[in-house]
Amino acid sequence: QVQLVESGGGLVQAGGSLRLSCGGSGRTFSIYAMGWFRQAPGKDREFVSCMSGSVGSTDYADSVKGRFTISRDNAKNTVYLQMNSLQPEDTAVYLCTARRGGCSTSLGTYQYWGQGTQVTVSS
Repeated sequence: QVQLVESGGGLVQAGGSLRLSCGGSGRTFSIYAMGWFRQAPGKDREFVSCMSGSVGSTDYADSVKGRFTISRDNAKNTVYLQMNSLQPEDTAVYLCTARRGGCSTSLGTYQYWGQGTQVTVSS
């Protein structure tokens, strides 16, 4: 069982930055691939980024490539999402998630989810 808690959301102006953090429980955190998804009001939950637990390979949605960076510190059981050049369309609840195995863009393959943190970008 893995419990995930996100933090770092908030209100920011367009062009600004935020760094989200996700703390995980358990001594086997490093074996899990970690992902970030987001869900805007009235829209489906969508993939943002993921990072594998072993070699640290990453993947990003096209909409955030070049602006967002995922990283992890396995010693602290934490994964981060650095978000730069934020735009109003990035407004959503951001959810941290974990899965056994490699990185995946499919939300149905993730076993564990946090409660989410709200990110609001004003124009």
